[in-house]
Formats: sequence, structure tokens, C-alpha cells
Amino acid sequence: MAKLTYFSCFLFLFFISFFVQSSNAAYNVISFGAKPDGKSDATQAFLKAWASACISATASTIYIPKGRFLLKATVFRGPCKNRITVQIDGTLVAPTDYRALGNSGYWILFIQVNSVAVYGGTLDAKGAGFWACRKSGKSCPVGARSITFNWANNIVFNGLTSINSQLSHLVINSCNNVVVQNVKLIAPDLSPNTDGIHVQTSTGVTIKGSTMQTGDDCISIDPDTKNLLMSNIRCGPGHGVSIGSLGKELNEAGIQNITLTDSVFTGSDNGVRIKSWARPSNGFVRNILFQNIVMRNVENPIIIDQNYYPNNQGCPRQTSGVKISQVTYRKIRGTSGTPEAVTFDCSPSSPCSGIKLQDIKLT
Repeated sequence: MAKLTYFSCFLFLFFISFFVQSSNAAYNVISFGAKPDGKSDATQAFLKAWASACISATASTIYIPKGRFLLKATVFRGPCKNRITVQIDGTLVAPTDYRALGNSGYWILFIQVNSVAVYGGTLDAKGAGFWACRKSGKSCPVGARSITFNWANNIVFNGLTSINSQLSHLVINSCNNVVVQNVKLIAPDLSPNTDGIHVQTSTGVTIKGSTMQTGDDCISIDPDTKNLLMSNIRCGPGHGVSIGSLGKELNEAGIQNITLTDSVFTGSDNGVRIKSWARPSNGFVRNILFQNIVMRNVENPIIIDQNYYPNNQGCPRQTSGVKISQVTYRKIRGTSGTPEAVTFDCSPSSPCSGIKLQDIKLT
């Protein structure tokens, strides 16, 4: 009887397992015509795989096997009927000619999607040509962000490597409940505007266990962002983790409930930075915690800059209206690459308040 019961349980679990597996639709981009040679345009094959997954009544997986897949500017649009997992074992490469991505501002765009998970893989945006164009002063396209999520909810982004983005590597815009973990975002330290992760107008974003080596901010945080948790971040080279720039507009949503913990900055231009334009604004920054952070030869380990006006343009004889309050710096240690390790250049018209320094050891 016991053996029969054991066998019955085994058989029940087998069928349950089989049902769960068989109920997940799988779509290999090769089946839709993609070639892993890095030369043949795979854009339409990827879009066809997405279209099939998007209308699937059951949870589905889009599979990108090993190899190199050439992808032009691509929009994966929702809403879709069920969960979609994108498993990338290969490398997605942008066209060698940077002008091929045009003036859309994106390379890979997910828009109005829910419950999408992206795992693994590498993105190679081949940004060097675009950077050279900008440096030359010639007329250039606006540039493309490597991967963008717009108006998306319940997103997981795990284990991907992005190299040589034209502009930002990953943009999270107008999203809710996003987890980014174990990503590597890499571009040369002099590549312009290659932010690692840019977050704006989003709630409930978590970024953890990730490495950013870029030519701009490792993580940049713009207005209307709240409940953002960052942990175990390795930043540098780059411009550090920046809240802002803020206050460029008079009417601007605030930033609140931001935490960065257990992170290391190495050779970056800044460590933890809050910056705002020196002009009138009703924006604000509040309830911020920077904790348990190591600085290694960082030029400005701790900085609030409310007189931000690049190239001395845009803010003649004005002061920032952005109100910065309830910011705690706790257990931050290491070495500064400049004589002044802590700088608080707050607005005279809207002074900082509630700034706390606890257990700071910077030499």
C-alpha cells in the first residue's frame, strides 16, 4: 500500500511537472529565420517571435541561442496576454554604422509590457563610431540607449552584460516594480553620456549585485522616482551615483525614499552626488540613505552641488529652488582623490536640512 501510494504520488508529480512545462510556450528566434552570424538582419525574426509570445494564452519563453544576432532599432510592444521570459544565451549586436539606429533615441525598447523577465546574454551597441562623431563636432544622430523599458510593470532583468552603448545602457522610465541584478554595464571612461542605469518617473525599483564601468553616471536618478533600493553596486570608472540633475524645470516632481548600501566606488569622478540646477524650481529630494560604502581614490566621495550649470550656461545669478532634506550618510570609508572629501554646496534660497553624517572616515 505504501509503495502504491509512493508510486501514485510520483506519477501525480510527474504529470504536474509535465503539465507545467508543456503549458509554457517556447519560441526560438532561429525558428523565425534569425541567423547567428552577426551579419544577417535578425530584426524581423525577433519581432515575429515576440508577436507569437505576446498573444500566447500561457506563459512563454523567447529563446536566443549562442551566436551573434544583428539587431536594428526594435520595439517590443505590449500589453501581452501572459508572462514572457526572454532567455539570451547569445550576443545581440547593433549595426556597425551608428547612423543605422537613426534618431529614435533607442536601440531595444520594451513599451507597455507587464511581467517580462530578461535573463543572460550580451548587448554590443558598437558605440565608438557615434562617440567619434560627437567628438568631431559634426552633425550626428541623437544617439541610442541600448535597452529601455517605458511604462512597464513587474520586470526582472538579470545577468546581462551591455558594452559600448551609444548613450545610456539601461533606462527605466515610468515603471513599477523592477528588479535589476547581476548586470555588467561597460563603456570607456571618456565615452560621453554612457550612463549605466537611468531611472526616472518610476516606483519600486531594486538594483543589486551589479558592476558599472562607464563614461558617465553609474546610476542616475531623475525626477518622480521613489522607493529605489540599490545594493552591492561596484562603480568606477564613471561619475558615481547621482540624484539629478534636478530643477531644470520650474514645475518638477520630487525624489524620495532612495537607499544605496554595501557598495564600492573605485576611481570614479564622484561617489554619492545630489545635483540641481541653480534656478527656480518646486522640486525636492528627501529621505535618502547612503550606507556602508567604500571609496577608493574617488574625487568627490560625498557631494551636494546645487550650483550645477554645465559650461556656465543657463543659470546666471540664480539659485536652486530644489529642497534637499533628510539625507543620511552612514559608515562611508576610504580614500578621496581630492583634498575636499565632503562638499555641501547647498542653495542659499532653499537651504539643505536634516543632513546627517555618521561614522565617516575618508582620507
